[in-house]
Amino acid sequence: MQILVASNNAKKLGELQRILETAGVQGVELVPLSEVPAYAEPVEDGRTFADNALLKARAGVAATGLATIADDSGLAVAELNGMPGVLSARWAGKHGEDKANNALLLAQLAEVPDTRRDAAFVSVCALVYPDGQSFISEGRWEGRILREPLGENGFGYDPLFLPADGDGKSAAQLSPTEKDARSHRGKALAGLVEHIAALV
Repeated sequence: MQILVASNNAKKLGELQRILETAGVQGVELVPLSEVPAYAEPVEDGRTFADNALLKARAGVAATGLATIADDSGLAVAELNGMPGVLSARWAGKHGEDKANNALLLAQLAEVPDTRRDAAFVSVCALVYPDGQSFISEGRWEGRILREPLGENGFGYDPLFLPADGDGKSAAQLSPTEKDARSHRGKALAGLVEHIAALV
């Protein structure tokens, strides 16, 4: 059974593959966007992570006929009223500029004391079947924002995020396996395992 993962991010694909293997789900071939004919990806103009995840998953099904998984995720900082939120990847203006996004966030929180730097990574994953059925799973990873980047692993805001359950390590200092077991995306993806298994 092929399932389209509406992303070219190899780290996301690997994370889902490891979760399926851990759950004992076999017979699933995860297909990245790079392996299907190019199609117009939807504008991510939803107000919520769920809105955007469903937009992307439905577009994948419509273009390929394959069951599709898509996620939308980001960082929610309490002091910023939940922002960057759905704008996390383009917080500094252009999509995917991690260093610029991190620098802007640090500048915005420069005068905020440690006691008010609470944040959470939030991920919403959507699975849409070819018949239109859809399933949504949300995962949260609570923590706080550091004052400078720490660690070389991960991507996005990982170097600035100190998980509440991270043993004093930033998200960028955790191994992929450690991150899978704790992360927002790992939790959200894990919530879809039973629905993925039902397709096999």
